Amino acid sequence: QVQLVESGGGLVQPGGSLRLSCAASGRTFSSYAMGWFRQAPGKEREFVGIIRSGGRTTYADSAKGRFTISRDNTKNTVYLQMNSLKPEDTAVYYCATGMSVVPGSWDYGMDYWGEGTLVTVSS
Repeated sequence: QVQLVESGGGLVQPGGSLRLSCAASGRTFSSYAMGWFRQAPGKEREFVGIIRSGGRTTYADSAKGRFTISRDNTKNTVYLQMNSLKPEDTAVYYCATGMSVVPGSWDYGMDYWGEGTLVTVSS
């Protein structure tokens, strides 16, 4: 049973930083890609970024230069470091995992998802 548990969400002021974590269990973590997605109120879920098993990352244009994904295979954990946050970054952030990355698809080929953690950027 694959489980993904996100943490680290909360309220942050515009321009601030936040680091999200996603702890994984139930599969060989290091062999799988890990992705971050988000869903803002009233909008569809969208891709934020992904880190492949070998460490290569891909980011959405909205995340480039501000967000960084990293992984610690010894802790079965993936991180999303978010800097220079904007009000439009407000959303529920989800992590997901999958074996085959499908660039351009809405879910990037991810097959297991966490429950999400809420990030609110507001003054």
